[in-house]
Amino acid sequence: MITAALPYANGPVHIGHLAGVYIPADVYARFQRRLGKDVAFICGSDEHGIPITIRAKKEGVTPQDIVDKYHGIIKKSFADLGISFDEYSRTTSPKHYETSQDFFKVLYEKGKFTEEVSEQYFDEQAGEFLADRYIVGTCPNCGNENAYGDQCEKCGSTLSPSELINPKSMLSGNVPILKDTKNWYLPLNEYEDFLNEWIIEGHKDDWKPNVYGQVKSWLNDGLKPRAMTRDLNWGVPVPLPDAEGKVLYVWFDAPIGYISFTKEWAEKNGKDWKDYWQSEGSDLVHFIGKDNIVFHCIIFPAMMKAHGDYIMPKNVPAFEFLNLENDKISTSRNWAVWAHEYVEDFPGQQDVLRYALLSSAPETKDNNFTWKDFQTKNNSELVGIFGNFINRVAVLIHKYYDGVVPQGDVNSPELKEINKAAAEISGFLDNYEFRNALSALMNLARFGNQYLQNEEPWKTIKDNPEKAAQSLFVGAQIAVGLAQLCEPFMPFSSEKLLNMFNVEKKSWSEVETQSVLIETGHKINESSLLFSKIEDNVIEAQVQKLEDTKQNNKKTNPNANPMKEEITFDDFTKIDLRTATILEAEKVEKADKLLKLTVDTGVDVRTVVSGIAESFTPEEIIGKQVMILLNLAPRKIRGIESQGMLLLTTKPDGKLSFVTPDDSNVENGIEIG
Repeated sequence: MITAALPYANGPVHIGHLAGVYIPADVYARFQRRLGKDVAFICGSDEHGIPITIRAKKEGVTPQDIVDKYHGIIKKSFADLGISFDEYSRTTSPKHYETSQDFFKVLYEKGKFTEEVSEQYFDEQAGEFLADRYIVGTCPNCGNENAYGDQCEKCGSTLSPSELINPKSMLSGNVPILKDTKNWYLPLNEYEDFLNEWIIEGHKDDWKPNVYGQVKSWLNDGLKPRAMTRDLNWGVPVPLPDAEGKVLYVWFDAPIGYISFTKEWAEKNGKDWKDYWQSEGSDLVHFIGKDNIVFHCIIFPAMMKAHGDYIMPKNVPAFEFLNLENDKISTSRNWAVWAHEYVEDFPGQQDVLRYALLSSAPETKDNNFTWKDFQTKNNSELVGIFGNFINRVAVLIHKYYDGVVPQGDVNSPELKEINKAAAEISGFLDNYEFRNALSALMNLARFGNQYLQNEEPWKTIKDNPEKAAQSLFVGAQIAVGLAQLCEPFMPFSSEKLLNMFNVEKKSWSEVETQSVLIETGHKINESSLLFSKIEDNVIEAQVQKLEDTKQNNKKTNPNANPMKEEITFDDFTKIDLRTATILEAEKVEKADKLLKLTVDTGVDVRTVVSGIAESFTPEEIIGKQVMILLNLAPRKIRGIESQGMLLLTTKPDGKLSFVTPDDSNVENGIEIG
């Protein structure tokens, strides 16, 4: 049973999500399948989070509109990038409502909850109790002024709203009041002994230090009861008669999604979902980001322990964060590389992104993605090493042997490198060391390249054909070995390679033990390039997109257009702006947008044709003092010579507004500047 953290359906997924959860989880799931394991790889959209309701309010739509939109985008992005979920569902599905409500009722009937009337923050202006994420304030631990009521994302502390300093409502910005409300709490403190025994004593040596360390810290500080219900109008309704207007806490219902989605998959495939969740013969592995450790290692296990029927996770390999161009990825600042945009910008190059993100996966500490490094990994490693070796083998076999694998020694010591690589990759993936596993794969490609370079079959074919045949026989075995072994990491390339060499996918154990993966006399198909070089201009376009984002983030008005091309001071001094007064105004015949104006500029009286008729009537602007660009070259508009241009701005409603002097008694003809 392999789960990947449920992405919030309030926006697309970005490379930080992919590197920190979904691509490593997919590699692990594909690898387990190749080992012959019965795998259920489960995920889905978390559609009840507070970020969803916040986004809906901002956009003036319903939460359902938001989740419908982003669930589709997220699901397609995963499919496009080869994330091989057995089931990708959503927490608004009927099966999820049923499963999470049943789970709650079991705990309720077993007396696992405590009912508490407590004071909770209430926004008087909005008329709503405030969920934790609707409250922001100063973190008492690190001083971050934008900490949420349940967590500080800067220092990682788990908080309650009452701990925040200077709390404010995200709905109205007002200071909330405290008001009585009843909710159902899970007393996490009653599970401290169980959690200590299970994690602290049982997983000290096999869990990642970052996961083990965080859990140990929380347990050392002591756990407190946590409300499993909320006063909200968006979520799974609490299935009790006296709980009107209350929903399940999102971190109660979301992890149950793993179970409900498994049920959906099992029903479709004739499986028994209990074999994966309630059988001691099943292993459960959660792939998450470090910000979700508390929920997957404290709250969800306590829930499952309280229920009594569920197995505990074998491992929770949480990843750290991935930065972008040395800056923290931020959805609010649009500082991200979005998965769906990458697929559009780099068609057919999904494996390049998978490779680049895996090679810099933030396994034990935060890591960094740069477009330049992405280009180098593609051009130097995928094209220059991996693709170059494959291409040389395939081309030479076609050139010298009409596409038929030549005779060779099946006991050649070089063939052991394939078995060695398979065993190394297996060992690393068993320990969730994805970067090392990828390096072991690339080392096999490097070995193949060096082997061909030393053997030089393009030279020995003339005076030592047996040696040339032996070289390309070995080269073919290594190429097919790479085709087999790269599948978890680069599934699209693996499929191309298996087709190119006209072979079927083998089990991992066969690749680890067999010395010959493609027989002498086997006919291979025509070769094609696996990877293509990414040019500088393509990377520069992506860097420029980020630079544009950075500039937009500096705007104090998000609706302001970008600055026009820079001018010099000498250019500016040529501009002659003057105060002026409109003396006469009339509509231009057969032109709905144009007014013909007679303007006193102080220098003269002249005619100006201006496209302002949709914002002003002629009568309301006669006598109005304005600013005019005096030295603009005249031009004819609808047969009328226009001798200047008036200064106006656009208001939020789309209407125009004159730029006028502050002092209404300014004489006409006064220079501006």
